[in-house]
Amino acid sequence: MQTTHLVSILQALKSLDTHLPACPYKVPGIWTGKNNGIELVNPPEYFRTILENILACSVPQNAEQKNVDWKEGAVVYNLFIRLSTAFDHNGDGTISSEPLSCGFRETGTILKAIALLPYIKNLGANTVYILPVTEIGSQNKKGSLGSPYAVKNPRKLDPMLDEPALGLSPEFLLQAFVEAAHILDIHVVLEFVFRTAAMDSSWIKEHPDWFYWIRENENTRNYGPPHFEPDTLQWIHEMVDRHEMHNLPAPSSDYREQFVSQPVTVYEKDGMYQGTAKDGTPCRIASAFSDWPPDDKQPAWSDVTYLKMHNNDAFNYIAYNTIRMYDSALENAEHNNTSLWNEILDIIPSYQKLYDIDGAMIDMGHALPSELKKSIVRKARENKPEFAFWDENFNPTPEIRNEGFNAVFGSLPFVIHDIVFIRGLLNYLNKTGVALPFFGTGENHNTPRVCFRYPREEAGRNFSIFIFTLSAILPAIPFLQSGMELCEWHPVNLGLNFNDEDRALYPPEKLPLFSAYGYDWENCNGLLPLNSYIRKILAVRKQYLKLVLCGETGSMTIPYVSEPELFAVMRTSGGRSLLFIGNSNLYDTKNGALEFSMNNISLYDLISETSWPITEHKLRVTCSPGQCMLFELPPEV
Repeated sequence: MQTTHLVSILQALKSLDTHLPACPYKVPGIWTGKNNGIELVNPPEYFRTILENILACSVPQNAEQKNVDWKEGAVVYNLFIRLSTAFDHNGDGTISSEPLSCGFRETGTILKAIALLPYIKNLGANTVYILPVTEIGSQNKKGSLGSPYAVKNPRKLDPMLDEPALGLSPEFLLQAFVEAAHILDIHVVLEFVFRTAAMDSSWIKEHPDWFYWIRENENTRNYGPPHFEPDTLQWIHEMVDRHEMHNLPAPSSDYREQFVSQPVTVYEKDGMYQGTAKDGTPCRIASAFSDWPPDDKQPAWSDVTYLKMHNNDAFNYIAYNTIRMYDSALENAEHNNTSLWNEILDIIPSYQKLYDIDGAMIDMGHALPSELKKSIVRKARENKPEFAFWDENFNPTPEIRNEGFNAVFGSLPFVIHDIVFIRGLLNYLNKTGVALPFFGTGENHNTPRVCFRYPREEAGRNFSIFIFTLSAILPAIPFLQSGMELCEWHPVNLGLNFNDEDRALYPPEKLPLFSAYGYDWENCNGLLPLNSYIRKILAVRKQYLKLVLCGETGSMTIPYVSEPELFAVMRTSGGRSLLFIGNSNLYDTKNGALEFSMNNISLYDLISETSWPITEHKLRVTCSPGQCMLFELPPEV
């Protein structure tokens, strides 16, 4: 197995011992399997020991593992490197965006991510999904660091992910990260951003036709999303719901006339790209906004712009029907922005060749042309047939599976706060079947954390236990957003399911997606971390993997429980049945009963490792707040 880059880092760390300036450097004990608290370490020695242990590892695969597609058995740890491995190493109460005097950073780096891999492995994850690590634009930058989704150059990595003390590029370090992950039998999936780009994208100067341009005048000073009257909005929704995409209602002519046609000549002024249209009109790049629904109230995406996927003068504007719910008039291949498509198609293969990654998450996959998505998948799998593709889509449909994807984000995070909604989603999935797995999680970087409404409260921990255990028995990919195991509640971004009050409390300067921030690795928000519980649930899931992954209709039923706040799900496939019971009440113990045809037997709870009797054809259970139970049922049930 390739270890060239890891060995080079090890040599660089050894050389630092002789001339590195002394400075206090603290790390969380939990990173190396110890209890909460911090350790004072010598950074070169600390990282050298971890890397030597990784290089000494050999993870043998048994026959059963070798015969299982890794994508089916994936357990994901979602890593936002800049945030997940950030820590106040010098203990001054802040996380600086500048390196310490010893040349090591407090913001997250790829070296620290390598050092975290044994921790991730021990948690029970076998796949690391990394949010974008590419170079970030500076125009209209949000927060102190900028958004990783404001991609300036998709082929270069963010220079802040290096450790200046090493003198090694982030590209070199990412190669080492993948080497280390593979030694530990961990697969690496990177997120790719193909729908948007930074306002100062490196593509603009050479390829102005890949972007939307608006006139630079008084009328566009307040440029923003198009406005639609209520009756037009209803008409739009009805047409899209019926998949009638021909002649979708367009924005007003006043809105459309803000945009200029190609060709545009580009020049730089005061460090910003400006343009001149063919008729001499000054113009600028048009910034982005949330595209669906057409009256979405999310704040403007001022730091990014949409890439122009089609060339058609009749659709030379940004609106729902040109950037997501494409009008059928754009389906003709002659309207494809071919040079842009070809550039996009080459990006993942270049990462496969350079970094040997195992999969890709496609950001805003729901807003990319279907033919482009199919081509992305097809070209990447020419090099690596087992390459995984995940789609940021919310419904696990056969159409997405037919595009070549292995999983979707899914809609579970949007229903978790109401047991009625959870029941509705699972009943729907049981009726329709699950065409491909979705992420088994209650949160991601764009949604509220599971603990968001219960900061520093035991209720938040109870809620996390309930949602994680339920997710683990669904036809889903267990998904651990980094920090979830610490009961982290601080939002990363305010993308979905937030209100105006939340936006007032958390401007970009207070959001980790844009500014320096770190988890409470030291004290876990005053709560007991969930690491051991997560390991136990994942071990149980592994025993029943084939049953759990079954997405056939009728494989996921919801039995009646006498106590409404006790929620039950029965998974059935191949003659086996697994019963989940969980208390959705986060504050009070609840008692309830389920009825069975069998009688006078005991069921064994795989979590608490205790037996519960069925008497008078009823299983009577008592669950503390958030507590869950898992029973394998005998065949006669």
